[in-house]
Formats: sequence, structure tokens, C-alpha cells
Amino acid sequence: MIKFALSCDRGHAFEAWFAKSADYDDQSARNLVSCPQCGSTNVTKALMAPAVTGTRKADGAMQPLAMSAEQAEKLKKIREMVSAIRSSSEDVGDRFPEEARKIHYGETEERGIIGRAAPDEARALLEEGIAVAPLPHFPDDAN
Repeated sequence: MIKFALSCDRGHAFEAWFAKSADYDDQSARNLVSCPQCGSTNVTKALMAPAVTGTRKADGAMQPLAMSAEQAEKLKKIREMVSAIRSSSEDVGDRFPEEARKIHYGETEERGIIGRAAPDEARALLEEGIAVAPLPHFPDDAN
């Protein structure tokens, strides 16, 4: 799937999805692409920036990642899931390994927690059979 930014001859801007670029060309030639605001079929592609994000290399440098529309939608869903986990969990900060053990061994109430653990602490928790997983941080999380 590909998303195009479009505009009509009356200046209305909108977006539309197509299976492939050639589908837009075919449908436009047959006047099947119309403005949702005014119905005009005199529609053209507008200038559109590509969906680009980045990933970190082992040395910490950003490595660009160009995404398809499908990948961008999946990333959006991952962000939504991470946000839901964060908002429904107690942030215990650096006490994460200690609190995870207390919950696992029944010493305190079961609840969702998030926090910080060094890699060796996280490995130790996993070796004890305590289910933990890292949550991704996205570049705009701090905004």
C-alpha cells in the first residue's frame, strides 16, 4: 500500500491509499479519484515527504530506516501498545529488580511494573523464571 498526498483544482488537500503507484495513475486517468470535500476529479499528487525514522547502531549513531506505509502503521501500533503498558503500570524506577522478585515470589501484590534494570540484572531475573521484557524508547518519547 502507498499513501499519496493529493490536492484538487480548488485547493483542497487530502490523502488517499493505493495498492501501488500505478493504481493511482490508472484511477486518476479514468476520473475515479475525487476530492472528498468538493467532488472534483481534477486531482494531482502533492509534494510529500517520505516516512523516515532511524535506529541506533551499536556505536549509538542513528541509522536511517525508510518505512513503507504498512511498516509505519505497524510502528504506530507498537507505540500505542507501549503507551498503554506504560500508562497501566507502576514506575518503580531503579527498584525494578527488587519489586519484580517480590511480585514473583508472592511477597507483595501482583501488578504491572516498569522501571530500570541493568542488563545483568535483567538476565538474572530471566534466569530465575521472572518474565521481564524491555520496552522500546522512541525518539519523541521525551517530547
